[in-house]
Amino acid sequence: MSEELELTIDGEVVGRIDKQLGHHFDQFSRSQIQHWIEDGHVLVNGKQVKPKYKLLVGDHVQIIPEEPQKIDLAPEDIPLDIVYEDDDVIVVNKPQGMVVHPAPGHPDHTLVNALLYHSPLSTINGEFRPGIVHRIDKDTSGLLMVAKNDMAHRSLTAQLKEKTNKREYVALVHGVIKEDKGIIDAPLGRSLKDRKKQAVVVDGRHAVTHFNVLERFKNYTLVACQLETGRTHQIRVHMKYIGHPLAGDPLYGPRKTLAGNGQYLHARLLGFKHPRTGKEMVFTAPLPAYFVKMLEHLRKTDQ
Repeated sequence: MSEELELTIDGEVVGRIDKQLGHHFDQFSRSQIQHWIEDGHVLVNGKQVKPKYKLLVGDHVQIIPEEPQKIDLAPEDIPLDIVYEDDDVIVVNKPQGMVVHPAPGHPDHTLVNALLYHSPLSTINGEFRPGIVHRIDKDTSGLLMVAKNDMAHRSLTAQLKEKTNKREYVALVHGVIKEDKGIIDAPLGRSLKDRKKQAVVVDGRHAVTHFNVLERFKNYTLVACQLETGRTHQIRVHMKYIGHPLAGDPLYGPRKTLAGNGQYLHARLLGFKHPRTGKEMVFTAPLPAYFVKMLEHLRKTDQ
């Protein structure tokens, strides 16, 4: 967003502000508009409002641009663990600790910098997220699908929206889960107490996580989580919500947790239809060494 946008409300756009502005300014996602509202970049009649504010006829809305932050996006010769590649897509196994795309605070040494050195990428997601169809957190390892052209990007994005792709994660969580499997259906949105966090909120976005137990330890449980939706920090927040936060999670976990460089979460399975051929493709990535080492430690100490 480079210039101020204004809108005076008539009878056709009355309703919750984030939803209605998303309809009116469809070049922006609803989540982006919510962030602008929460960060004070949206004014109604000259005053800041909350995302759930309901617009009234006659309201004057201003969307004030954020100050631009200079980021020079440059290709970088960083090794990549490429699981699959053709002329349309790349499936990459991202290591723990690598940021997916540049942002304030992380201007370089990202997966995007490495991908740009390796290959041309789609242009749909803008200057700083070329090729990125979906992302995983910095300290989450595992599989990502990347689009090399706009046709592939549109296809893969549609599959995410229509929930026809497959995404499975392995997580180590605090506590012993008694049930062998379960479904967490709880809406997610920005936390009202801490804007850096996501939380289960009444008016949040629909979010569903399926889980099944893989192994139980004395004080921890290893689970596989299948995403039905893909919200920010979804598994981390949902598992905390049911009383089993991820081990090592610095944002949602307890202070006393397992040592490591972040949450024990790995995207081990990714499936989608090839955007050009329509062929069903499924990829897997084994648990990284640090994760395996911790599981071996827990097995020994539980004896």
